[in-house]
Amino acid sequence: MSDEQAQTLPAPANGPALSIIPLGGIGEIGMNSTVIEYGDDIIVIDAGLMFPGPEMLGVDFVIPDFTYLLENRHKVRAIMITHAHEDHIGALPFLLKELNVPVYGTRLTLGFIKDKLREHELDAAAQLITVKPRDVVEVGCFKVEFIRVTHSIVDGCGLGITTPVGHVVHTGDFKIDPTPVDGEIMDLRTFSEYGDKGTLVFLSDSTNSSQGGYTFSEKEVRRGLEDIFHKAAGRIVVATFASNIHRVQQIVDVAVMHGRKVILNGKSMIANAQIALDLGYLKMPPETWLRIDALKRLPDNEVVLITTGSQGEPMSALTRMAANEHKQFQIRKGDTIVLSSKMIPGNERAVTRIINHLFKRGAEVFYEKVSEVHVSGHASKEELKLMLNLVKPRYFIPVHGEYRHLVYHAQLAKKVGIPEENIFILEDGEVMEFTKDSAQRAGLAPAGRVLIDGKTAWGMETVILRDRMKLAHDGVVIVILAIEKHTGKVVSGPDIVSRGFVFEDASQELLAEVKDVVMDTILLMIPEAKGDWSLVSARVRSALKKFINKRLERRPMILPVIMEV
Repeated sequence: MSDEQAQTLPAPANGPALSIIPLGGIGEIGMNSTVIEYGDDIIVIDAGLMFPGPEMLGVDFVIPDFTYLLENRHKVRAIMITHAHEDHIGALPFLLKELNVPVYGTRLTLGFIKDKLREHELDAAAQLITVKPRDVVEVGCFKVEFIRVTHSIVDGCGLGITTPVGHVVHTGDFKIDPTPVDGEIMDLRTFSEYGDKGTLVFLSDSTNSSQGGYTFSEKEVRRGLEDIFHKAAGRIVVATFASNIHRVQQIVDVAVMHGRKVILNGKSMIANAQIALDLGYLKMPPETWLRIDALKRLPDNEVVLITTGSQGEPMSALTRMAANEHKQFQIRKGDTIVLSSKMIPGNERAVTRIINHLFKRGAEVFYEKVSEVHVSGHASKEELKLMLNLVKPRYFIPVHGEYRHLVYHAQLAKKVGIPEENIFILEDGEVMEFTKDSAQRAGLAPAGRVLIDGKTAWGMETVILRDRMKLAHDGVVIVILAIEKHTGKVVSGPDIVSRGFVFEDASQELLAEVKDVVMDTILLMIPEAKGDWSLVSARVRSALKKFINKRLERRPMILPVIMEV
């Protein structure tokens, strides 16, 4: 933004300013979490995760740094969840472990959350409060109204937040679907009412801000599925997101229409479907859903397998099928495979590899680029402009998107008449302060990324990640030797063991030189220093590092293992 947009404005004359602080979801897809603060009250909108990039070796997922909330835990009144996608709820277990505050969400949203918290043994203590669209809850100085939106998951909501300085509207993730699968259309009227009352700040989903026109309705997918099912003579496998209950419902409906039974595969797929069934969001004839062991007695033309793994996850069901490693389902000639999802950025290579493997096994494969088997859950340009016109905000903050998406959304806002100086593209952790008639950038709050390995959290700059990257790139060399405690004499070794760095590719002469470097390094040390094993290790590590880099232009991790005898 320009210097004019970032200028410091006078502090409010009466009472504190309203602070809006994105902790994640700005400049990235995922990790969504936003702080709304006034005086001694804080509410949090969402607490999501992000999937790791290829450089984050061994990392399961990434969550926001919640330091600001923990430092202000006495102010935090509640967490408002817009919908149950992982990029909005995935970080909840880690936040609630440190800060057990009420969590508000719709029935299906809380159903998914409770299942997630159960894995972390947090479900019994969690304060989960169910709301419906149009419900208004009072939390501290805030009134929060849940507003129905349509998205690629059932029961999504935007938020209308009444604060002491004005109304704040947050869309959550949305698209304007005129023909939703469940018939529950987006509540544009309530969004418009906030526009009529006067919206101070508007935060809106930017994911598809570069896409022209309107996003297709979810029902459009059904036509593509019906065409595939009509032509398929053998077994059908459909991979999709486990959370997309509307998509699962359409697959089930088409399967029933063609006289096929449905088998669900993948832990999350089965769990989410059961939750949706129990809560009444998924409808499936009892005789339609069969266990996977029923495959043995069903003819091929009566089988539909709905599975996870549409993003090429290494251990997912579809990946194991493609590699012929699935214990209960082997892909064969005549099978039809449908990837009913969009490739998440960063997953393209993994998904493409799976598609190629499936073709090699004789299957016919349909995916977004070659067939109409997926539509987005996010609003395109015309829908975004319509929302801006309905809400009529004084100030606008694009959220939920990479930086380019935020810029595109800001450009749309200017086109509908919002002054450039009232549009703010933020960074994670950047503090915006609002009064009834002013806005200013007000510094930075602690923010960043926390890496999750299993159920363990560690910081982005951790030595663990650097070590993993080094191991992956250059390998490891382990030097094993025994030194006599009192004399410092080497009595055994050095033995050289390598992984990801193969000395055998070099000559035995080189290996002998490596051992000589180790021995020479120890011999040159004074007797007193030889009793300090940490010093011996450091000297050996330094000497080998220089030697290997000079001779082979490689930098493996070097781990001396010294035994005292």
